[in-house]
Amino acid sequence: MLETIKEQLSECDITTANNFEIAREFLKKNKFDLAILDIMGVRGFDLLHYAKENKIRAVMLTSHAMNAESMQKSIDKGAVSFLPKEELYRIEELIAEIFGELNKGRAHWPKLEERMGERFKKEWGEMWDRIRFPRDMDID
Repeated sequence: MLETIKEQLSECDITTANNFEIAREFLKKNKFDLAILDIMGVRGFDLLHYAKENKIRAVMLTSHAMNAESMQKSIDKGAVSFLPKEELYRIEELIAEIFGELNKGRAHWPKLEERMGERFKKEWGEMWDRIRFPRDMDID
């Protein structure tokens, strides 16, 4: 997965970590434009705390934790977006979309809802309707 991200974002300066401790130290000691945190692989929700503490925007990446609860937890803990691993082939486009919205002072969540809403509604049913998306004024 790390190699796929590096290949897809080859024009970016990428720092990778394959375990929680290394990732935590990177987040505590460095400034990044964006952190892509794997929910399951490196305890992404725990790392999100360190990203927020250091004012680093974070996107939650997942496949096994692709459910309404994980999406709501991502929102509640301050992630700027939520990416399914099966969309890694489009990561350059999705990261550009995320920055496009954030640079305009808008939350990315409505774009995600627009793009993935039909799929998530089918998979998650009424749980999808209960997700509380942040308003633009809630982003930092």
